[in-house]
Amino acid sequence: MQDNAHHDVAYLHDGKGLKSWLFTLDHKRIGVMYLFGVLIAFALGGTFALLLRTELLTPGKTFVEADTYNRFYTLHGAIMVFIFIIPSIPSALGNFVLPLHLGAKDVAFPRLNLLSFWIWGIGTILALLAIVLGGVDTGWTFYTPYSSNVGGAVTMMTFAAFVLGFSSILTGLNFIVTVHKMRAPGMGFFRMPLFVWALYATAILQVMATPVLGITLMLLMAERLLGIGIFDPALGGDPVLYQHFFWFYSHPAVYIMILPGMGVISELVTTFSRKNIFGYRAIAYSSLGIGIISFLVWGHHMFVSGQSAYAGMVFSFLTYLVAIPTAIKVVNWVLTMYKGSISFDTPMLWNLSFLILFTIGGLTGIFLGSMGTDVHLHDTYFVVAHFHYVMMGGTAIAFFGGIHYWWPKMFGVLYKEGPGKLSAILVFIGFNITFFTQFILGSRGMPRRYYNYVPEFQTLHQISTLGSYILGVGFLIMTFNLLSSLKRGGRPPRTPGVRARSSGRRRPAPPSPTTSTTRRR
Repeated sequence: MQDNAHHDVAYLHDGKGLKSWLFTLDHKRIGVMYLFGVLIAFALGGTFALLLRTELLTPGKTFVEADTYNRFYTLHGAIMVFIFIIPSIPSALGNFVLPLHLGAKDVAFPRLNLLSFWIWGIGTILALLAIVLGGVDTGWTFYTPYSSNVGGAVTMMTFAAFVLGFSSILTGLNFIVTVHKMRAPGMGFFRMPLFVWALYATAILQVMATPVLGITLMLLMAERLLGIGIFDPALGGDPVLYQHFFWFYSHPAVYIMILPGMGVISELVTTFSRKNIFGYRAIAYSSLGIGIISFLVWGHHMFVSGQSAYAGMVFSFLTYLVAIPTAIKVVNWVLTMYKGSISFDTPMLWNLSFLILFTIGGLTGIFLGSMGTDVHLHDTYFVVAHFHYVMMGGTAIAFFGGIHYWWPKMFGVLYKEGPGKLSAILVFIGFNITFFTQFILGSRGMPRRYYNYVPEFQTLHQISTLGSYILGVGFLIMTFNLLSSLKRGGRPPRTPGVRARSSGRRRPAPPSPTTSTTRRR
């Protein structure tokens, strides 16, 4: 059997020069451009995170003033959410893998696909321009009435998020049509790999939820530029209305971020357990269930906003309800591994990290979904830790697992397993030291986003900062390992054995052309 890792990487050499890439219609090239773009955004957002943690080594000023600190955490959040996490898996890995999984030559609308990348690039440039023009200190949520009146480049940053939303909508629309119209003959919905199911559910959320964010940001820009009273109470507006609009988008957006990661995990867990996926249909339906319920739970972000206790009870119930399809996935992944012939390759280590970290994030969400405890934990470091366990411990960890899984397929080269495993372990250790400590800080009353704190919290902050440095070292090792594999080049001699088993087939599937590797000879 021929080595599949080097198969079909001719797209890398179809035309030379920057122009051939920027005007390509090849879904693989567009996926690769997205991949390196979001990785650069991750590096920038991660740099701001390390600056934040360094500043918090001591109470008061460590090396920057309070205003600069506020800009750091705003830029960290905005870059990570709007530029990195939302497009990371769908636009980068999804663009490359989705047509291959479906047996299609490309996505349904290649030119629209390229346009979505250009729009993402323009939005990213606008966000970076906002940094140059004075930065933003509102937080990534742009809460009014502060964001309606404060100086700085708030309008530019909100316009950047507005533009980035169009990229998300176009990508979602393209994927929906591709799934419905471009499947290979004989491939019904329940023969599709679970990664495709996850991208399909995500695409529906992108098309339905993102316009709400666009309208909200447009209204905020109109209020700042034209003095129209929509959210600012001084102009007759209602700031709580902004929260309703923002979170009506942003909670489905949480699943725009995490559902693709769940799809990646479905591929990793079955491949490296060498077993067919357990409960294929349950996992597929749960992706749609999560998408539907996610539109109904935005109010759990607003328990302390003055809404009625009855509304809070409904949102609390729905918050617990959305945990059911999520738990279905986790249980089925664990049962897939049960009695499997597990191979602890680098992607599997990222997969195991996801299962542990995301489960912690989900369980700690129970405290925030209950009104009685959320009132005390709201706007504390407990929320920061929970958010990162779900978003980074979920989406980002799955993303890096997917990169390692499909890297040989994308570039025809193999990275070194030793540094790959070391980076996964360091990231897992550093992540837990950083953010589990913040659960303790939050439960003791440490508010989030504060520049200063009482001396009693200093030791825990220093432990958290130490963990962030370990986390950074892990990502540096990962980056060096992947990039050095490209520099070495050449055809890998042979690759470890995997089979794609997440396509709903009861019989063992043949080696898939979309996986990173094939069986040993």
